[in-house]
Amino acid sequence: MPSIFTRIIDGEIPSRMVWEDNLCVAFLDVRPLARGHALVVPKSEIDQWTDVPADVACHCMRVAQSIGIAQRQVFSPDRIGLMIAGFEVPHTHIHVVPIDSMSDLDFAHANQDPDQDELDADLQALRDALRADGHESVSSR
Repeated sequence: MPSIFTRIIDGEIPSRMVWEDNLCVAFLDVRPLARGHALVVPKSEIDQWTDVPADVACHCMRVAQSIGIAQRQVFSPDRIGLMIAGFEVPHTHIHVVPIDSMSDLDFAHANQDPDQDELDADLQALRDALRADGHESVSSR
């Protein structure tokens, strides 16, 4: 059975897709830890990040860095947090989160009911920042 992330990648489940290329996608988290919280997900459905081929892992990290730079421009946080936990969905994913303190990375504080208009605005702002930085893999779906 495909993971929820595979179903998002395949377009079966709607998402706020920020990035898409031949190896990975990035989309806004539906329960964000902070505004702009994005997930970078390899298209290959691999449970453990340590099993992801090195070239794909490196590519995903480069994408996470590009998104983090855009998040810093848009949201002006103290830091961009990066986390691979892997317990929520059995499909490798990197959390890229604008943060002001370590406590911002606590899933107990995730927004269970984010404002949909705010998510749409955040998506557009991140896409605009990525395009302004010259990235061509910004998603339009």
